[in-house]
Amino acid sequence: MKLVMDTNVLISGAFYPGPSSRILDACVQGRHQLVLSPGIIHEYSRVGEEFTNKRPNVSFDRLLDILISTALLVQPPPLPQPVCEDPDDDKFIACALAGGAKVIASGDNHLLSVSGYAGIEILRPKRFEDEYMR
Repeated sequence: MKLVMDTNVLISGAFYPGPSSRILDACVQGRHQLVLSPGIIHEYSRVGEEFTNKRPNVSFDRLLDILISTALLVQPPPLPQPVCEDPDDDKFIACALAGGAKVIASGDNHLLSVSGYAGIEILRPKRFEDEYMR
């Protein structure tokens, strides 16, 4: 299954055990295909660097390289109009549309509130795990 992962899910999965880390593992192992865009990669890198400074025992750059190498990379056009209350979150929806992903894993309330937009389901990591990883 193709999915887009919000930055909060990536960071949670990279630095802490739980549903987000299991979603990351599933992407690395090829059980799900992560869909990425340049804007998302840039945000992953920026936020990951901040967390790596706090928790240097995690090899975040290596994980990000693996994810990028296995992901479907897309160059999404801008959305015709804003969708999320936080316009910075629109890049995840645009990426899902461009890559044919029907699910975004996110803990962000702005994204969760627009679940169903253009047929894209936005799920918290635990719910994604329960519905698509059993």
